[in-house]
Amino acid sequence: MWGWLAVKALLSGLIVAAVSEIARRYPGLGGLVASLPLVSVLGMIWLWQASPDPANMADHSAATFWFVLPSLPMFLAIPLLLRNGVHFYAALALGCLLTILLYAAMIALAPRVGIRL
Repeated sequence: MWGWLAVKALLSGLIVAAVSEIARRYPGLGGLVASLPLVSVLGMIWLWQASPDPANMADHSAATFWFVLPSLPMFLAIPLLLRNGVHFYAALALGCLLTILLYAAMIALAPRVGIRL
């Protein structure tokens, strides 16, 4: 069990490290690689290995889709803030706060419009 956890952690860490190295040299390509749903795909693989349940996987995949939507404005807010002189860590914190607020709104509003999370 611990060996498998270590493999998952190492692979996930390697992806993050690769994205940061690529983005350092080629920001656009780094953005492309970062935008790939690698974490989601790996998460689905790890979940399937632990519990191969099609209904659970379908629910997980659908919920992931709905939670991606409120995270997207962060990627517009951060560059806007940075280009207007806001310090990186403040812009990042504000972007994360925006995402948290939009997640809360999604959680509150989704059931009202028939979306099951």
